[in-house]
Amino acid sequence: MMKVSYVGILLNQTIYRGILSGRTQTEVLAFYEEGARMHGLKPCYIHLGDLYPDRSTVPAYIEREGKYQRVVVPVPRVIHNRALLFSAYARRKLSRLMENGIFVFNRWNRYSKLYIHSLLWTDPSIRPHLAHTISGTPKNLRHMMQRYDALFVKPNSGSIGAGIMQIVRKKNRFCLSYVMRKDGRKVWRHTFFSKKLPTVLIRRIQARGFHIQEQLPLATFQGRPFDLRVSVQKDVSGDWQVTGMVGKVAPPGHFLSNVGQGGKVYRLPVLLSAYPALDTQIIEQEVSEFALRVVRRLEEAIPGLADVGLDIGITKEGKPLFIECNGRDQRYAFRNARMIKEWKATYANPMGYAKYVLEKIKNEK
Repeated sequence: MMKVSYVGILLNQTIYRGILSGRTQTEVLAFYEEGARMHGLKPCYIHLGDLYPDRSTVPAYIEREGKYQRVVVPVPRVIHNRALLFSAYARRKLSRLMENGIFVFNRWNRYSKLYIHSLLWTDPSIRPHLAHTISGTPKNLRHMMQRYDALFVKPNSGSIGAGIMQIVRKKNRFCLSYVMRKDGRKVWRHTFFSKKLPTVLIRRIQARGFHIQEQLPLATFQGRPFDLRVSVQKDVSGDWQVTGMVGKVAPPGHFLSNVGQGGKVYRLPVLLSAYPALDTQIIEQEVSEFALRVVRRLEEAIPGLADVGLDIGITKEGKPLFIECNGRDQRYAFRNARMIKEWKATYANPMGYAKYVLEKIKNEK
């Protein structure tokens, strides 16, 4: 009987517990299975709490004849981290696994947006594509309000655009736009002010880490700003490539394009139909080249990086603009745009990269 080559998929506890009932949120386990088969691998789904550096086996869910079973398997030599981990304990545990010869890629996938910006700022070829960004203090905010007519105040960490506030100059006043919860629902609030910063703004800045960023001049679709989610992954070649890109358009009257905040997805040719001077193939190539430049710079400082989702905007002239890096791309924008080939590939490529790493380990022995 041929020995099975397992590749680990490290999941958060909620998703891990939902495997038997099929409640795995945005993770499509069938696509991992399909992608792994392409490379002669078998996925096993594990939780960090079950992994111990001094043990050679781990409880894991594996698929057998269409059903998932929890069995004990050898600790996979290669693990793809799809869990959001925050604690120092988790970081130490992952480091111990690496020291014991277990390769975990994307092992730490939450980084401060200010940190990512600072890494990219050091590259002169990327710098012209970045927004002016500084830490979120009242003093810095007043400075930025003097320089720019539109700003974003963003949490240093977070996802799907949660917590982002906008400040726009309206003649001799400013308008602060933000979301509040009322009766369990998200409600947009708009507060006008002149010199004194609104209390809600001060409180939020003081309560958690924020940064301040000029609002980039994004191209629009039907009068609404849009950006692109660009999946950039390492594949079986061991090198980076762009898996796909899909547009995200803000809802009418709003500035957030995140799908989780009501943004709608469109394919790039549809978005560029409003700009006949822009050639879709050229824009796609330029965005891809820029995305690869970004991940290669990030990889220099972030070990094990292999699978990210970049948010990249473009100007009306087609210039790429970096917005943010998502260390755990949820991939469903491709599903929503019915880009099934690209959606499946976002699962298959990490399996291909796992194959590459396993073969490299074998050859080094």
